Amino acid sequence: MSEPVGPVSGPVSVPGPARRLRAPLGTLAAVAAAFAFVGAVDPNEPGHYPVCPLLDLTGLYCPACGGLRSAYAVAHGEPVTAAGANLLAVAGYAAFALFWAAWTVRAARGRPTAGPRLRAAHWWALGGLLLVFTVVRNLPFGAGLSP
Repeated sequence: MSEPVGPVSGPVSVPGPARRLRAPLGTLAAVAAAFAFVGAVDPNEPGHYPVCPLLDLTGLYCPACGGLRSAYAVAHGEPVTAAGANLLAVAGYAAFALFWAAWTVRAARGRPTAGPRLRAAHWWALGGLLLVFTVVRNLPFGAGLSP
């Protein structure tokens, strides 16, 4: 008697809720730990974090300048202060929270959890947004976007 040729299909096991939620909850734990650290170690006090190399060498703000101060303000429940430190970072925190919530709900329901599929146009748009944000925050009329 010969062996069957081709894939052998057996019963398909569906992972339980604990296993499906492992990745979203692990991600949440890592992000919460990062925000807890930044919330405990004040970036407004000099010497706790390295300085931005672009700011140090050129005096220009990069798109991330003020991001740690923004995260510190978010950790302390001060959204207006966070937006003043880096508005784009706050938008990124909000986008992450929305994507994470959708990921968690889909995982809990046992649905596919693949994230958004960004095309080249999306990456170009994001790069353009970062470039415009960087240029505007370094011009006199964009001083409100400076940390």
